[in-house]
Amino acid sequence: MKLMAKTRNIGISAHIDSGKTTLTERILYYCGRIHKIEEVRGGGDGATMDHMDLEREKGITITSAATTVTWTGINEEGITHASGIDKECRINIIDTPGHVDFTVEVERSLRVLDGAILVLCSVAGVQSQSITVDRQMRRYRVPRLAFFNKMDRMGASVWKGLTALRDKLGHNAVLMQLPIGAEENFQGVVDLIYRKAYYFDGENGEFVRIENIPANLIDQTEEYRAKLIDAVSEFDDSVMEKYLEGKEVTIDDLHLCVKKGCQSLKLTPVFLGSAFKNKAVQLLLNGVARYLPSPLEAEKPTAKDEHNNKITLEPDKDKPLVCMAFKITDEQFGQLTYTRIYQGTLNKGDTIHNTRTKKKVRVGRMVRMHANDRANIDEAHAGDIIAMIGVDCASGDTFVGDDALTNIACEGIHVPDAVIELSVSVKDKNDQAKLAKGLQRFTREDPTFHVYTDEESGETRMAGMGELHLEIYTERLKREYQCSVIVGAPQVNYRETIRREASYDYVHKKQTGGAGQYAGVAGIIKPLTAENKTTEDQIFRFNNEIRGGSIPGEFIGSCEKGFNDIMIKGPLAAFPLINVDVYLRDGKYHDVDSSDIAFRTAARQAMRQAIAKADPCLLEPIMKVEVTTPDEFQGPIIGNLSSRRGMIQGSETDAAGEVVIIAEVPLSEMFGYSSDIRSMTAGKATYTMEFSRYMECPLHISEKVMAERKEKLSKDE
Repeated sequence: MKLMAKTRNIGISAHIDSGKTTLTERILYYCGRIHKIEEVRGGGDGATMDHMDLEREKGITITSAATTVTWTGINEEGITHASGIDKECRINIIDTPGHVDFTVEVERSLRVLDGAILVLCSVAGVQSQSITVDRQMRRYRVPRLAFFNKMDRMGASVWKGLTALRDKLGHNAVLMQLPIGAEENFQGVVDLIYRKAYYFDGENGEFVRIENIPANLIDQTEEYRAKLIDAVSEFDDSVMEKYLEGKEVTIDDLHLCVKKGCQSLKLTPVFLGSAFKNKAVQLLLNGVARYLPSPLEAEKPTAKDEHNNKITLEPDKDKPLVCMAFKITDEQFGQLTYTRIYQGTLNKGDTIHNTRTKKKVRVGRMVRMHANDRANIDEAHAGDIIAMIGVDCASGDTFVGDDALTNIACEGIHVPDAVIELSVSVKDKNDQAKLAKGLQRFTREDPTFHVYTDEESGETRMAGMGELHLEIYTERLKREYQCSVIVGAPQVNYRETIRREASYDYVHKKQTGGAGQYAGVAGIIKPLTAENKTTEDQIFRFNNEIRGGSIPGEFIGSCEKGFNDIMIKGPLAAFPLINVDVYLRDGKYHDVDSSDIAFRTAARQAMRQAIAKADPCLLEPIMKVEVTTPDEFQGPIIGNLSSRRGMIQGSETDAAGEVVIIAEVPLSEMFGYSSDIRSMTAGKATYTMEFSRYMECPLHISEKVMAERKEKLSKDE
């Protein structure tokens, strides 16, 4: 229990290029895990956590990486034990990608973490991927600290960032520090709780110098300290009473209130600094140790049994083992399975049960990860994040140590749908086996990467979250499997839906001698609206409104399966159907001839009948595009986006004088945009793109897509 109380499981998440990996590198250095700081780009070996060659070449994080550090805190004497921080606080860190194409890495990391650092660029503030990451943190109820990075950059503004954090993300954000100086004159921070100024000396900012507050910041410090006390005192009644009575609120009172507010997800403490210039990272680590929850304090995780009943898991090393595999990597010497232990103890040599496959597996080797390096361990307890080697499983599998728990499963990970696909083949037939091996591995590792064989054409197709996502996997096939890969033109994953309500009434009869088939179903279908969805990614809902036994209860499940079968291929161009709400209200059955197959068949035919009358239409994926450009290119970029059927949502000028243009553009119009924007702006503009929603295709586009699809299907036949 003592070790668990000193443990913090945290993730570092942000928009691309906000400085997550640079921040992680400094954390490793100040905690003594590494002895030389490397940068994401540039000479040397590259950042520790970006261990893949492709990551170092492109200067981006592609896969999440885990490590463990020990932090003892800082106080007035420098790097020593600080009050309110457990001595030798162990922090398990997962550094996640910022690019939306690798969003599943963030998703599955946050699923198993107890806290997070939301890194924001002090110049750009809240960006598109910041919003996505924040939504993921809310989904898994992860408490977070905000860190405004790059305070040394021209245009850095903590005030603008704070406003965006409150207005765009809806956070109750409160400053813990004030900046000393700004932009290139940024020197350090004033701690509002301690009323002290902190400077970071030495080549790598390793020496923390503590001084009195500069005279020009005394009034501002008192003003913002009063705002801090006012914001946090509501989280503890006794402190609130002190505050209202005008009594002195102590430093320990403030720490307690900030901790309670942060862990309740009702407060976001905001820290400032510059990871690249080695300033104020140590104070952020103090905040992690003080305010983010240990496994004992975190919201208790749950699992579900076969009846969908929730079971609360206890972070107790003496209870029966329950752990979850949240990420897998296939390696030369077997599968590496990243695992979060929620309950109990896992020992080297233990035999554990996979609750999905119902198979027993033996844990031959366990390791604690440090990027791509690993250290062997013999045991791990509740609250630990470790990796098992040689255990065959899938991402999201639950393992238990007790036969009585084999019917439970930890709640799964939200996996977004793929929006883009392309065909893949090899020049040399001898490479076919290598291609199959590589694709099989990537599919196991990444739930958002899909591979299938097109039934009509026989082509192997891979689908993913964006052009960069598939480009990275194509490059990995060439490098890691020496495959002569040929890729086809990217294709958009269109969808179909219905626009209005329609009824159905269908009776299925079949008599071939002996027992026949007889089943009748009647009801309506209508569009499934957002307010009627039980989950944000729900695309089909079945409502059983049978009264009086017109269809026996044992056949209702078969009806639901039959309706759902038709969702795979829509009537217009054989794209999957989405957002259909089915109501089953009446039916007919026969004592002898009715069966599961009969009702499933009747439901299929009824669904086809209803969809044809429900005004079906084609939907296309719409992407949220955010372009950052110097002001002189604003006109051409807006014109170009408009020519791509883009809808401009707005634009603003950031503190650095660059214009940020936000638009919604159909994915089908965005192919090749990266080369166009480079040539338009002489390489000075950058953009990010993420899936926003599906929207109805304009008629001329819809007709063109259906014609092309029809031609393709007829050729393949």
